[in-house]
Amino acid sequence: MLQAVFDSSVTVVPNYTFYAPFAKYMPPMLSPYSWKIKKQILDGTATDYFTYTGDKAEGFVLNLYGLNPRVGKRKETSASSVKQKMFDSAMGKDTDWEDYVEPEVVRIIHDNWEVVKKFANAEDLTYRILGMKFPSTGFW
Repeated sequence: MLQAVFDSSVTVVPNYTFYAPFAKYMPPMLSPYSWKIKKQILDGTATDYFTYTGDKAEGFVLNLYGLNPRVGKRKETSASSVKQKMFDSAMGKDTDWEDYVEPEVVRIIHDNWEVVKKFANAEDLTYRILGMKFPSTGFW
């Protein structure tokens, strides 16, 4: 979706991936696995980069690791509230979620609406730790 909006002016890399069991990354800074993920994130990344987050706690941790975080200023309407509006829409309610999303991204979401409907009906099985969400299955 980022590339749909920003085209070739942004490069999104898949290096920010945690592997189960996720608890091994805790506590940050003390766990050797937390330092391995820093190396993994930076593998193949040019020196001119930054990481983005809208969460202050995650930004703090990314800063401790020297990952050049840019913490975005949260708007009144956050990604979480737009997601909730999308889920409500998928459940049959009339919402205005499309007003908060770029037209190119709206098209991508509509093309994958069955996925949205699936997750709208699913229980949230994640843990939120230091601004990051981890699946509860595989955490321990």
